Amino acid sequence: MSELSSQEAALASQLLGFSATERVLLVNCDDLGMHPGINAAVVEAIESGIAASCSLMVPCPAAEEAMRSLRERPWIPFGVHLTLVCDAPTYRWGPVAGRGRVPSLVGADGTFLVASPEGRATLLGRARAEEVAVEFRAQIETVLAAGLVPTHLDFHCLADGGRADLLDVAQALAAEYGLAVRVWLAEGRRRARARGLPVVDHPFLDSFSLPVEGRAARYAQLLAALPEGLSEWAVHPGRGDADSRAVDGGWRVRVGDLAFLTSERAAALVREHEVRIVGYQGLRDVWRRVTYRPAATDPRGGCGGL
Repeated sequence: MSELSSQEAALASQLLGFSATERVLLVNCDDLGMHPGINAAVVEAIESGIAASCSLMVPCPAAEEAMRSLRERPWIPFGVHLTLVCDAPTYRWGPVAGRGRVPSLVGADGTFLVASPEGRATLLGRARAEEVAVEFRAQIETVLAAGLVPTHLDFHCLADGGRADLLDVAQALAAEYGLAVRVWLAEGRRRARARGLPVVDHPFLDSFSLPVEGRAARYAQLLAALPEGLSEWAVHPGRGDADSRAVDGGWRVRVGDLAFLTSERAAALVREHEVRIVGYQGLRDVWRRVTYRPAATDPRGGCGGL
């Protein structure tokens, strides 16, 4: 095996300007826009807790409300939570681009498939990459048309897009718009690091992987044991109100996340263990320097204000 290049050997945190001994944690709230209870909780987790950024699901019913909230709070960094699936059979949404433009991505009713193991497998078995590109672009352009500027792209319920070619689609769009991409599976990380792009140095944490019981204690253990370099937690705060419980089977996870993120215990642990909490702005800046390729036909130069 050849020796690692200096880019591959450096910790991602060093690419962001931190020392090799600092412990850096990216805390990002996923699923903004899914429903109002999540919207309120995400804002609270960032403004009154240890979360530092969030990701917006553009096709979802509460996305317009979420975008109004982001316009009112320009200091909150956010990304586009690229969405090709629904979370439950009883709470559905469909493609922003319109079902006629992306037929390989929808079911008979014109909505996205449900993110069960079978639903994801069906989607990934038939999704056409060119249609995925159309839908992803439509989601990004909806955000830009609302007067908002995202920092990154990530994926809802599909790790690194679910297929290598779909990750490539997202990375090409990120290069065009000047954004970072969440990459956390081994092959994607290897490829990104070879290009000098910051991606997590350590295993990625999706908060739905943690048990509901003992949640706060587990988070406390993880903070205390956080390794040097860049780690990322994808957290999912929610209010757990009656409307949320009616449509969201994961509401208990979300309530537990909100309680910990906004707790004094979390803030105290961050201080005690000298954890550097970050959002996606720093990653966006490095990805932009390395990859940014504004579309020649776009008079704004890609994202313009980025």
